[in-house]
Amino acid sequence: MQRRQFLAASLGASALAMVSDAYAQGKAGTGREFYQIRHYRLENGAQTKLASAYFADALIPALTRAGFGPIGAFAIDIGPETPTYTLLIPGSSVEALVTADLHLAEDAEFQKAADAFWNAPASSPSFQRIESSLLIAFEGWPKLTLPPSSVARGKRIFQLRTYESPTLRDHVRKVEMFHKGEFEIFKSAGLQSVFYGDTLIGPRLPSLTYMLSMESLESLNVHWEAFRNNADWKRLSADPRYAFEPTVSNITNLVLSPLECSQI
Repeated sequence: MQRRQFLAASLGASALAMVSDAYAQGKAGTGREFYQIRHYRLENGAQTKLASAYFADALIPALTRAGFGPIGAFAIDIGPETPTYTLLIPGSSVEALVTADLHLAEDAEFQKAADAFWNAPASSPSFQRIESSLLIAFEGWPKLTLPPSSVARGKRIFQLRTYESPTLRDHVRKVEMFHKGEFEIFKSAGLQSVFYGDTLIGPRLPSLTYMLSMESLESLNVHWEAFRNNADWKRLSADPRYAFEPTVSNITNLVLSPLECSQI
């Protein structure tokens, strides 16, 4: 019993220290971004139309005025729960992200544009639930990178992948693998990296999330096949430091398409 209590206390202290350190980094301006990922669970029909208008006319313009961006707005095409709209909001600090909604409440222009969404009655709500996670960018990928297709507003899809690890040690090893070669292997395989983030606050910890971009769903399988067959990946994944046990216990894999108002 004492050992279990000690481990629980140690893990809790480690998590608190991680968030505190991230907050300090954000205040100090280390260059690593922070990300808030919001999943808006919706019902088909009025809610999807209301959410699209809210993002385009109220939320994204207000967040842009407040200094956030580029902001991603996506519909989940393939995933466990649809319809779901997902927002990716990058910020320079933890404080900026966690207080964003408080400032929106003081923004008269936003409040006017957001009225239909924010003030929908309980009998006809504008969404079902909102789930949110807070992440810090990987040291080796400190800022979100816009793929060329986003800049050109061309055809594109995105893949949002979350890796859960069975232990804190395995999580650290998996993050390390990205820095030891996975970034370059993704590039070599034709998969365009958008961001990589270590989850600070969210469900099913410890976990990391990253986003890739490609031209189409058809090209997705082609690029992943190139990744799996890459000689450097085979060497890295077979390294005893990472292959001694599974470092990932569960993968959530979402395929998304950008909404018209998306800046990514």
